[in-house]
Amino acid sequence: MLLIDKPLEWTSFDVVNKIRYALKKALNVKKIKVGHAGTLDPLATGLLIICTGKATKMIDGLTGMDKTYTGTMVLGATRPSVDRETEIDQEFPTGHLTEDMLFDAAKSLTGKLQQVPPLYSAKWVDGKRAYHYARAGKEKELTPHTVAVSEFELTRIVLPEVDFRITCSKGTYIRSLVRDFGQSLDNGAFLQSLNRTTIGHFNIEEAETMEGFLSRLNTN
Repeated sequence: MLLIDKPLEWTSFDVVNKIRYALKKALNVKKIKVGHAGTLDPLATGLLIICTGKATKMIDGLTGMDKTYTGTMVLGATRPSVDRETEIDQEFPTGHLTEDMLFDAAKSLTGKLQQVPPLYSAKWVDGKRAYHYARAGKEKELTPHTVAVSEFELTRIVLPEVDFRITCSKGTYIRSLVRDFGQSLDNGAFLQSLNRTTIGHFNIEEAETMEGFLSRLNTN
């Protein structure tokens, strides 16, 4: 099992493929099982658990653990992808928003929720990932599912930016929480940055960079 700090703009599968290739070369084998325990969006960074060989049997159990994220959202605008992948399509005033209103919005998104995944997500819909339809400009209705948010803490408010810390269950989309946060204020919101800091008892402080892992592999 490897704890990796996923770089910005890498997909989770980029990390898996790079590690698989490096391990095959280092161990001089033609095949090795490598998988990850929970996807991170390309524009997110942070903790990614990579399992190799027989440890891949543990993946299902690892993906079920709660996760903690920190990040920054921007109020006053929406983007179709709810992150920086797409351009701003609508803007809203934010001068009337108060801290109490923001704290109430966060509280309303704590507990068990029925959450609709983002249109730009890896959710399977009619045999394809949802983002394939979204990028083609096709509307697809995504089914809500139950998630649990045990903590939604606002750690810094300097409008239009709001920093947060969220602890949530498997299957929770942070971009959906940010989207719903804006909607609960009759406003807009999108994700500026996101970092996963914990998965269960595993912590980002224990993780190594891709460069660090590859260097360690090549020197052993």
